[in-house]
Amino acid sequence: MSLNGLGEPSGTQQPPTLFPVPEPVPPRPSRRRVPRPPEASGDSADSGAGTGDPGAGAAGADSGGGPTSVRAPARSQPVDVDEAGRQLVFFGAETVEPTVADLAGLLAGPGEVVRMGGTARLSMVVDAPWRVHVLVAELAQRGIAASWEPTEDERHAVRTSYTRMLKPLAVAWLRGATKRPPAGFHLNGRRLRLWLAAAGEVDLPGCRLSLGAADQECWDAVGRALAAVGLAGELLDPAAGGPAYLITGRTRLRRLAELVGERPPTAPPPTWP
Repeated sequence: MSLNGLGEPSGTQQPPTLFPVPEPVPPRPSRRRVPRPPEASGDSADSGAGTGDPGAGAAGADSGGGPTSVRAPARSQPVDVDEAGRQLVFFGAETVEPTVADLAGLLAGPGEVVRMGGTARLSMVVDAPWRVHVLVAELAQRGIAASWEPTEDERHAVRTSYTRMLKPLAVAWLRGATKRPPAGFHLNGRRLRLWLAAAGEVDLPGCRLSLGAADQECWDAVGRALAAVGLAGELLDPAAGGPAYLITGRTRLRRLAELVGERPPTAPPPTWP
């Protein structure tokens, strides 16, 4: 079944009750540059210069009839903040625009990519309807159509269409038919957000990020990428609920929450850090 960017069917067929139509995503508040105010000063020349009027400081300097040096105003330090006044995290999901390269976050988890000629297709199996909505919407933001279908084990297979847009991702990640992270692979907020949406589980006091069961050659590189962004985790084997990386500790979980950004509207509150 094809879905549009809101997770709704593209035709007239209504979604099953398992897939309630999500509320529209509210527009993200735009960030603004908030300069720190210059230090207060009683010097009338500095006050004039701080107004941005190039003639104000000069007038104050000439009023005494003699040459007077004018101090440059203190340089303000702009800080990126959102509308709530919260400072944005460097590399966080809210600080960059979505790109196709972000889909590497799905491949860090259980996502798969295959090539066909000059095109490629991305697919993954998820365990909850809300994940389908989030992933289809995220893919649509990047101009990639996706569809879903139920699996025999009561999960949901999400797959994109074959597209040239995904070929660079497939070339970077495939060695023959084997998935392997490319040299220099790294994680950021956008990639972690996709990984969490597809295969993350908040299981306090930690968060598990599932891996592909047949992707052993990826696990070490993915673990190093997690550690590089302050999210060093414990590799769990299948007997312990894996394969997955378990991220624990108040500082790391707060860091994860900052990186992945706000909870998607369709995600139940307990599923997001």
